[in-house]
Amino acid sequence: MPERDEMMKAAVFMGPERMEVKEVPKPKCGEGEVLLEVKACAICGTDGRIYFHGQKNVVPPAILGHEIAGDIVEVGDGVEGYSPGDRVTVVTSIGCGHCGYCAKGLTNMCPDSKAIGYHYSGGFAEYMVVPAKGVRQNAVIKLPEGMPYEEAAMVEPLSCCINGQRYLNIAAGETVVVIGAGPIGSMHLMLAKTADAGKTIVVDIDDKRLKMVERFEPDRIVDGRDGSSVEKVMEETGGLGAEVVIVACGSHQAQMDALRMAAKMGRVSFFAGLPKDRPTITFDSNLLHYREISVFGAYASYRAQFVEALELISPAQGGAKIEAAKVITHRLPLERIVEGIVTTKKGEGLKSVIDFTGEYGT
Repeated sequence: MPERDEMMKAAVFMGPERMEVKEVPKPKCGEGEVLLEVKACAICGTDGRIYFHGQKNVVPPAILGHEIAGDIVEVGDGVEGYSPGDRVTVVTSIGCGHCGYCAKGLTNMCPDSKAIGYHYSGGFAEYMVVPAKGVRQNAVIKLPEGMPYEEAAMVEPLSCCINGQRYLNIAAGETVVVIGAGPIGSMHLMLAKTADAGKTIVVDIDDKRLKMVERFEPDRIVDGRDGSSVEKVMEETGGLGAEVVIVACGSHQAQMDALRMAAKMGRVSFFAGLPKDRPTITFDSNLLHYREISVFGAYASYRAQFVEALELISPAQGGAKIEAAKVITHRLPLERIVEGIVTTKKGEGLKSVIDFTGEYGT
């Protein structure tokens, strides 16, 4: 039997709707690798989808979790620039390191990209290893002084929002519509405000989410349960539509509505994907043709966007521009991870963070 200091507690995904919190061997820190003691790991909507339905890139038994903050406790041979005690977060996408996308730093677009919490064991455990390939790509990023671990765990989802909005080029005074008032929609709303959007409108069909989004102070909240969200947005914009529409929920109807809400020369982000078994929508392509609407996708993020997210969340240099703590509604121990997943799925909270420090309560 291994000694206790060679073991750790982890939430192990065993298959759809099967998660076991148990003692497993603590990972070893090999050459070129970095070993982290995880302090906080937030639950992503993707973690929930894997828990309920599985995912082809996640082979049970597996440790999920990619929204990570922690401390370096050991560095492997050959690692430079990091030391035990460094407070860090970790870039999710790890590329091959030699393709054209990787050369540009776009590890999320690498044809052979692998991800923490999918292909590599993630942060729903007391310890995790950052593979040597990730260390070489500078995927381990030191945290600014004074940033709480739970807020650092918000860097990954915010970096994804930054990736989505980089195509949209939101200008001061423009109207921005966010469809979906969950944690990602809320982050998109806050991010749009940092770009000095003129009017922000949030659309949702869930009464709990509609209530929670009030804390982020959008200019207008639209209840779309009666099917009139397009008409309400057009009314808010004097019949012109919105310059920017971000679809932050995996809804066929929301994607179709977004095209109808967009103004001439508007930009639309299909930020959230659709179910793999129903990936298509039907829309009037003349809307794109005559209104010159641009539609963009967005997938994950890369290192430079993690750095930008850190700068927006960091309390240093005059205060945070993004109040990450406002998105966190639940702080749970590892033993309650399934509760956190279910809470998010039901829309009863925004971000749930698995807290390994015991500092934040529930």
